[in-house]
Amino acid sequence: MTERTHAPRSPDDVTVDSPFTLPGFFSALGEGRLLGARCTDCEKRLVPPRTACYACGGRDLVVEEQPRTGEIFSYTEVRVSSPPFADLAPFTVAIVELKSGARLTGRVDLPYDETEIGTSVRLSIREPSESEREAALRHEREWPLHVFELS
Repeated sequence: MTERTHAPRSPDDVTVDSPFTLPGFFSALGEGRLLGARCTDCEKRLVPPRTACYACGGRDLVVEEQPRTGEIFSYTEVRVSSPPFADLAPFTVAIVELKSGARLTGRVDLPYDETEIGTSVRLSIREPSESEREAALRHEREWPLHVFELS
């Protein structure tokens, strides 16, 4: 699904619902759509979409829906968390390489000692808990959360 041929070129081109803004990205995620940008110069995928490619610096980006499946590329364990998330620790966080080649960081619904590089996972989207809302910045409180689960 292509939403915009080119990334915004000036501040006047950026609207709050643009997928090139975090509110626009999370709004689409709340609708069940994981959006990323594809650089038409080098084909790099960027999630969330950005206004310029970090691989080649290109400004010609196309927004496309991304697959929700991929493999764990790297991971770590959070043992000590901020107070609102203390009851969740320890938990696993990973960089997942999606089937499109884009990489997205997120929590993984697996214990650290059961997680491996190359593990196949699927993205799930859910509403934040009350403690997660309390820990979020005011403008982030209604944004959905994404978690990777075994696929």
